[in-house]
Amino acid sequence: MIVITGALGFIGSCLVKKLNNEGHTTDLMVVDDFYKDHKEYNLDKKQIREWVHRDIFLDLFEKMHTQIDFVFHLGARTDTTSQDKAIFKKLNLDYSKAIWKICTKHDIPMVYASSAATYGDGKKGYQDEHDIVEKLKPLNPYGVSKNDFDRWALKQTKQPPYWAGIKFFNVYGPNEYHKGRMASVIFHTLNQINDSGEMKLFKSHKRGIKDGHQQRDFVYVKDVVDVLHFLYKKQKGSGLYNLGTGKARTFLDLATLTFKAMKKEANISFIDTPKDIRKNYQYFTEADISKLRSIGYKKKFHSLEDGIQDYVKNFLNKKVVW
Repeated sequence: MIVITGALGFIGSCLVKKLNNEGHTTDLMVVDDFYKDHKEYNLDKKQIREWVHRDIFLDLFEKMHTQIDFVFHLGARTDTTSQDKAIFKKLNLDYSKAIWKICTKHDIPMVYASSAATYGDGKKGYQDEHDIVEKLKPLNPYGVSKNDFDRWALKQTKQPPYWAGIKFFNVYGPNEYHKGRMASVIFHTLNQINDSGEMKLFKSHKRGIKDGHQQRDFVYVKDVVDVLHFLYKKQKGSGLYNLGTGKARTFLDLATLTFKAMKKEANISFIDTPKDIRKNYQYFTEADISKLRSIGYKKKFHSLEDGIQDYVKNFLNKKVVW
């Protein structure tokens, strides 16, 4: 069986869809907090063999290890505004270590979710080289927890037979309806346009960067799960990997393209960045994906234009999951 932790979530549920499409319909075990029902629709109509609550998964994993062939560990607390270091340690660090140790003990390959948040303000660049991990200074407890696990993993002399830590950049796409404040700007743009006919972007509070010209590497979730499936099939070159398009785009581009996909004239204004995130706000991210390309991943990524068009037209406008 293939295990997907965080399967109710945004990327996890899209990965289940991708695996179903690739013929995995009777061999998937999904793990999440199933006591919360606010996002169970993300797994509607998907074909799954086993549903396991995260609180009992570790014991069950140890008992059932002979039946498990691969683990996608995508479950995590992902709120970049939270200051609750204890919950990040519990769910993002300690739980991940426990999964790693079982995979190592029983020779089970694994892919886990890291994050571009580990790069902090970007002063050390965005190369997924292992020798810079100790030098990185993430800007929030979430990023710290992800970098702490990367650091720990790299120090282990005993490792799974194959492992990859994936530094996700700004992922957008279907199945993020539940994410609230943490949903993509595309999601919020469409809702604001429908509510008020306009979009309010954050002002720049950094000299030399115009309002709306903050840049991120926006990557479509369909591309993300294509890469995850590739890693499952290839299992070549253990280590950390960036997962973005390799091309930063502005938030102004993103909002303008969302208006275009909705067939509306752009109406964009600017508001102050909230004080609780202003100090730790990333003004630029861009993935260096040369390492991913070096192990044979050749597929083109969606352009921001094409990704937004597909997301808005086929999912947001219809209010459906993938």
